[in-house]
Amino acid sequence: MFTTRPTLQGTFGMVSSTHWLASQSAMAVLEDGGNAYDAAVAGAFVLHVVEPHLNGPAGEVPILLAPAGGEVRVLCGQGVTPAGATAAHYRGLGLDLVPGTGPLAAAVPGAFDAWLLLLRDHGTKSLADVLKYAVGYAEHGHAPVENIGATVESVRRLFETEWTSSAEVYLPGGQAPRPGRLFRNPALAATWKRLLAETEGAGDREARIEAAREVWRSGFIAEALVRQAARPTMDNSGERHSGTLTAADLAGWSATYETPVTYDWNGWTLCKAGPWSQGPALLQQLALLPPELPPYGSADYVHLLIEGCKLAMADREAWYGDAAEVPLGELLSDGYNTGRRALVGDRASYDLRPGSPGGREPRLSAHARVAVGSAVDEPGFDPMGTGEPTLARLPGEPETAADGNTRGDTCHLDVVDRWGNMIAATPSGGWLQSNPVVPELGFPLGTRLQMTWLEQGLPNSLTPGRRPRTTLTPSMALRDGTPVMAFGTPGGDQQDQWQLHFLLAVALRAPVRGGLDLQGAIDAPNWHNDSFTSSFHPRGRRPGSATVESRTDPAVVEELRRRGHDVTVAHGWSEGRLCAVARDPETGILSAAANPRGMQGYAVGR
Repeated sequence: MFTTRPTLQGTFGMVSSTHWLASQSAMAVLEDGGNAYDAAVAGAFVLHVVEPHLNGPAGEVPILLAPAGGEVRVLCGQGVTPAGATAAHYRGLGLDLVPGTGPLAAAVPGAFDAWLLLLRDHGTKSLADVLKYAVGYAEHGHAPVENIGATVESVRRLFETEWTSSAEVYLPGGQAPRPGRLFRNPALAATWKRLLAETEGAGDREARIEAAREVWRSGFIAEALVRQAARPTMDNSGERHSGTLTAADLAGWSATYETPVTYDWNGWTLCKAGPWSQGPALLQQLALLPPELPPYGSADYVHLLIEGCKLAMADREAWYGDAAEVPLGELLSDGYNTGRRALVGDRASYDLRPGSPGGREPRLSAHARVAVGSAVDEPGFDPMGTGEPTLARLPGEPETAADGNTRGDTCHLDVVDRWGNMIAATPSGGWLQSNPVVPELGFPLGTRLQMTWLEQGLPNSLTPGRRPRTTLTPSMALRDGTPVMAFGTPGGDQQDQWQLHFLLAVALRAPVRGGLDLQGAIDAPNWHNDSFTSSFHPRGRRPGSATVESRTDPAVVEELRRRGHDVTVAHGWSEGRLCAVARDPETGILSAAANPRGMQGYAVGR
């Protein structure tokens, strides 16, 4: 079967990420004797440099790791809500939603600490060894992808008039980054070089990593982050607001390990982060599948998956979060999902229909209920842009049309090494277009609090000390208890739609060269729906929607429309940005594949 690229195979190591420079930097670490975790940390810090519109050090990252011969673990790099970020504080400012941009939306930064904890506990290299690739690209420059410059141009006037620290980095000499010209971030390079210098004498490898974590939490980096949070900053409410992040918030939080949530389906065991992410929604979509699936790619098949997704995402909206107990066992139980499955009819549903696990009464945000009938008419709502971070803009300035080039998104990174260590990570947040660059550091704060509700009593209510529910959701798949595949994608609310379609394609398609057809599953025509409440400001919803790639069989599109789906036919290569690596436990053969959409994801290995 034709694919855009081969599924790579080898025995030494494999990397797949959303940017070729991150993939090759991670591979260089493997070649230098490092393991999958050393490689992932190096690749992640390169992603901060080469995809700054998609992630940054002050963003967040959930990580799934499977040490050779060990148990799969979740490393939570999602920071919590600051102590001062109460719903009363935001309502006192006249807000009914957390802004999508600016310091009011900043949670405690989580990505940096998670990557360093991973390096300390599971890596073998020094911090200097893994940071040198990012420092090199930040200091000496890299050839930027088109979307960095497009993103900067979309917020140029804001940068020039309000967020001037961002203009200093991203509009040097008034010029946005553009392909064919090296782009540098000397402030970021200086931050990492100072960090290394301050921790050089701290002791052995682990002690130096711990010292770096302390610098982030209470040293010069923490001081700069707190100063930035306190600066009145124009956000997308049209007002200047200061944030709530304090030195105590930074000093009091660190990344943590957790047990993954799992679900068994057709001989596969899927591992996801807990319901502080949307990860269990993929598991619930599997639980909603009937014992026999319609033919792969048929209208019946696509309709079934879209309708099942609507039910799972309605439950996500009603039940997932970190601010209240989540009845996850019932949400994933056979009995509950058998009843839910009966709601899937022949016609497309336009309703948001959460269930009642254990007889509990579902409760949705009042905003989510209002948005059911009005989201399509909301200013700035764009069905092609839902699931992606909010774009900063000046008061009275129209939202930039989402053409796939200006909204930004997320990154992904997978690695497997010759020893069988495996990792899947989805770094995001700290986007250049969502908060001003911290002038002393060269990167911005995050905006993850926009995913919380200001109404109290909901699982995802804004609650000090609790994590906002994130859309970030890497995956690990096991066969007979052994990890065999790590995968994931950018895409906000769409992540667990595209990943489900990928997983089923892997499971249902014939092997290639005796192994999993990773590239074929990535390349297959994909789709998503926006029928549920978006996680991103302004929290819109497009009932009955279905967006499909133009490579989809026209007969399938026609049949979906006949069934009532509001189908948008998008560009032929626009849906899904998956990465994947795999390992055959019987032969030790490693494989990898990456998404051709966007022309920047790449897999490497040997």
